[in-house]
Amino acid sequence: MNDIYDLIIIGGGPAGLAASIYSNRAGYDTLVIEKVGFGGQMVLTDLIDNYPGFPDGINGFELHNKMVKQAEKFGMKSKIEPVTNIEKKDNIFLVKTTNNLFKALTVIIASGAKYRKLNIPGESKFSSRGVSYCATCDGPFFKGKDIIVVGGGDTALTEAMFLSKFAKTVKIIHRRDRFRAVKSLVDQAKNNEKINFIFNSIATEIKGDNLVKSIVLKNNKTNEINEINIDGVFIFIGLVSNTDFVDKSILDEDNHIITDICMLTKIEGLFAAGDVRSQAFRQIVCAVASGATASEYAGKYIDKLKGNEYK
Repeated sequence: MNDIYDLIIIGGGPAGLAASIYSNRAGYDTLVIEKVGFGGQMVLTDLIDNYPGFPDGINGFELHNKMVKQAEKFGMKSKIEPVTNIEKKDNIFLVKTTNNLFKALTVIIASGAKYRKLNIPGESKFSSRGVSYCATCDGPFFKGKDIIVVGGGDTALTEAMFLSKFAKTVKIIHRRDRFRAVKSLVDQAKNNEKINFIFNSIATEIKGDNLVKSIVLKNNKTNEINEINIDGVFIFIGLVSNTDFVDKSILDEDNHIITDICMLTKIEGLFAAGDVRSQAFRQIVCAVASGATASEYAGKYIDKLKGNEYK
């Protein structure tokens, strides 16, 4: 079994890094497979002010660096390769990537999520030409410009405030008459003189020539149509789990992975952690906690297979 890892963790975001820290620290032979680069959505966040231990907040990329260094301190081994399939055969998990086949006694899926799209005309056409899903990446390109932010949760308001550092104006479009975001963020946005709100409205089309020039809004109460001249559209309406490579039998109707409180799926030995989970509270602190939990119970499963179970 020398070519078989104790544990493979799929994903290098907060959940995967926490699982790696705990599993390597416990002495399990662990491999982390990450599709693109470590950090997940965390690295795209300008300011994280709700992660314990940082009273003044911390930049997402900086927090990611600290997590990676801690994981490396305990001997994290990693590969940067997209996972294409997972199969369990004779109590061994076969994890296929675009280039390799890896084997493990147990697997934790911590593949995270990607930004949800509006799926309206013009959205794909003007992607990277005025349509963005990352304020940290693209905000500086809109200095002195007029911007629309679509969304009503914590992320939408946090990113709108970040964008106000560069933009001339920021209009937040929300389909309801009140925000889902926490009160402290709502209050901060209301007190920002650059930010205005358009409630009970949905975006139906993004227009332009080479770049975005306007957005079409529909009031969902009056059905009134209004076209607003704009330079950029930032979309923050939630996340879609990265589960294309996962057995459909363990997914809910929204393609999130269903787990119990131990982060175990209905496939014995297969765990999930972080934003990829069904009904997860998609926050960094929760991803880290679920990664640690998954690692703990994955370790118990490994010990049982090896006959080292503590009784």
